[in-house]
Amino acid sequence: MRVRLLFPTPEVAAQAYLPLIYTACRTCYSELDPQEIFDRATDGRVTPEKQQELVRKVIESGHGSTIEHIVFTFAISGVTRTLSHQLVRHRAGLAFDQQSQRYLKYREPAYMVPGSIADADPELRERFTDALDDSLAFYGELLEAGIPGEDARFVMPNATRTNLVMTANLRALIHMSGLRLCTMAQWEIRRLFQLIRHEVFTVSPFLGAFLAPKCVPLGYCDEDRNRDEHCPIRPHKDSVLGAWSEKRAAAKAAGRDLPVR
Repeated sequence: MRVRLLFPTPEVAAQAYLPLIYTACRTCYSELDPQEIFDRATDGRVTPEKQQELVRKVIESGHGSTIEHIVFTFAISGVTRTLSHQLVRHRAGLAFDQQSQRYLKYREPAYMVPGSIADADPELRERFTDALDDSLAFYGELLEAGIPGEDARFVMPNATRTNLVMTANLRALIHMSGLRLCTMAQWEIRRLFQLIRHEVFTVSPFLGAFLAPKCVPLGYCDEDRNRDEHCPIRPHKDSVLGAWSEKRAAAKAAGRDLPVR
C-alpha cells in the first residue's frame, strides 16, 4: 500500500490553506470584505498563531462549511478491492477515479494476503493463495478464449489490488478519519488513513492534527463493540453516563444540583 499527497504542495498549504480557512471563518463574523480579510492573513497583519486560534475554535464548534474550501488530492496504490468498496461509500465532498477492471486487461493481477491468513496454519495459507492464483490464472484463460475483460473480471477476488486517485475537502477528510482511524475499523482501511494523516502532516501539522479517531474530539467512545473498553483511547459513553448519574445522585442526596453547561 502506498499513499502520496499530490496536492497541495507544502508551499501552497503554507501560503494559502490557513488564510483561506481563516477568511471563511472571519467573513461570517466581520464587516470586512473577504478580500481584505485574506490580505490581512497573508501579509502578516494577522499572525498565523491568531489564525490558528480562530480556526481551531470554529472547527471544534462544528462549523464545518468553513473547512470545505480546501482540498487534498491523494494517489493511492496497492490497496484491495475490499478497501475500495468501503472507501467509495463516503460521498459528500469527495471525488474518486479508480483503475478500471473493465478496460484494463491485467497481465499479472496482484492480490493481498491478510496478516491473519499469512500467520495462520501453513496448509490454510497455502489453500488461500492457491485459490487466488487459480482464479487469476482462470481470468487469463478467459481473456485468451476471447471473453471480454468486462466479463472475465467476474472471477477476480476482493483481494485483487487496485489504484485510485481521491480528492477530499478537509471536512470530509476529518469525518472519514474519525471513522477509519478508530480501532474498530477494518485493518486495511485504518492503515490507509494512517498514511493519509501522515501525508497531510507533511504539509500542515496544524490541519493534520484534526485527523483523529472520532472519540478524540467527542471525549468518549460510542462504539457498541467497545462496551468492555478493550480500546483504552477514551472511556465508553456508558461509563461516562454512569459516572454522571452517580455524581448527580450523590449531589441530590446532599441537597444540591450539579451545574449543567
